[in-house]
Amino acid sequence: QRPRAGPGDRGEPHLSRAVGPTGSVLAVDVEESMVAYIKERAAREGLANVTASKGAFDDPGLAAGSVDRVLIVDVWHHIAGREAYAAKLKDALVPGGFVAIVDFTLEATHGPPMEHRLTADQIKKELEAAGLTGEIATESLGEQYVVLGRKPAK
Repeated sequence: QRPRAGPGDRGEPHLSRAVGPTGSVLAVDVEESMVAYIKERAAREGLANVTASKGAFDDPGLAAGSVDRVLIVDVWHHIAGREAYAAKLKDALVPGGFVAIVDFTLEATHGPPMEHRLTADQIKKELEAAGLTGEIATESLGEQYVVLGRKPAK
């Protein structure tokens, strides 16, 4: 995924703690410099369960059935061919796994230009077109929303 506001904003330390010592966090980025930064930070902060890899703009590069959850923050609006990308995420999920997409509301005072913003309903429809069960989360993040796309349990 594209880098967010800066290296300090990366969520890997939080995710590392959340999954604990028996879990793992795979941080995928399209920028080689961000992959290098994540690797350096994981080593420096002792995040042994964090691995960084380089993905492509059109493919996260995840093996089929290899992940439980996918978190995409402030990036979905950058992805071209979102339905095809969502289908690749669906294939990467285990049955019952889900994708959580966080992005900016149309009313947000910061974030991408208005012409790049998407509604939560639009993202829900894109996830559903890829074969995921879409749901707009009720949690409020102020100027952002969360959309979930769940892979059927079988």
